[in-house]
Amino acid sequence: MPKEGNNIERLLSSDEPSPFQTLNGSAVKPLLLLCDHASRYIPAALDGLGVDPAVRRCHLASDIGAGSLTELLAQRLAATAVLQSYSRMVIDCNRELLDPGAFLEFGDGVVVAGNRNLSAVDKQMRADEIYWPYHRQISAQISRFAERDIRPAIIAIHSFTPVMNGLARPWEVGILWDTDGRIAQPMIAAFRAMDFVVGDNEPYSGKAPQDFTIDHHAEANELPHVGIEIRQDLIANNEGVTAIADVLGPIIERILLQLFPTNIQRHRKKAPAT
Repeated sequence: MPKEGNNIERLLSSDEPSPFQTLNGSAVKPLLLLCDHASRYIPAALDGLGVDPAVRRCHLASDIGAGSLTELLAQRLAATAVLQSYSRMVIDCNRELLDPGAFLEFGDGVVVAGNRNLSAVDKQMRADEIYWPYHRQISAQISRFAERDIRPAIIAIHSFTPVMNGLARPWEVGILWDTDGRIAQPMIAAFRAMDFVVGDNEPYSGKAPQDFTIDHHAEANELPHVGIEIRQDLIANNEGVTAIADVLGPIIERILLQLFPTNIQRHRKKAPAT
């Protein structure tokens, strides 16, 4: 069973990943890509959280395909990206810490034994070593942009299961937003123009409280933003990730040009020839 609380002084050992991965950390393009659930990695000290290895590969552990899609978009768009390096079962970085879902005990018929009856010390250790370092890095990137007088668009990349609670989900893409439709509305229109089945705040809603990253970093700073959900069967392999990036990348580029025409034109002029 997981070794936690008073049994360990630190959650992460020195040879385990940083709580976040940053790509293109000095880019000046007005875009910040985020992936809260990019990884399924569980710290060795937690002994797999007491769940079957198959569970540690499923959607409860990570947003399947979302990390790979974020990495490819960052590469193609020459944009900064920050990705979470640990499984959402350890701590969900897109939830308030007081939300019961931040430390998942039960989901989709699976009991996460290593999250049952966590003490305040257990939770604080995970927050201190994983949750807050990730969010501080996002804040640091926003501050870096601000020092250059850039207010970036923030796009959070997620994925969702084709079936939930026995019900098939018809949407191929979900666009999540609340009061700021500067990115969401043209993105919905663009996907629908290509005959994608698009959910407008489906299968989840940007108006729901389980959206901490966008609320905390984008809405609080009045930055243009959107959450994107891709159905997992569409990005379950490299071919699918590439196909969605082929569609999503140009959509993002067009929207950025509408939002920041001067900045994007200047960025293009400075970009090296390929």
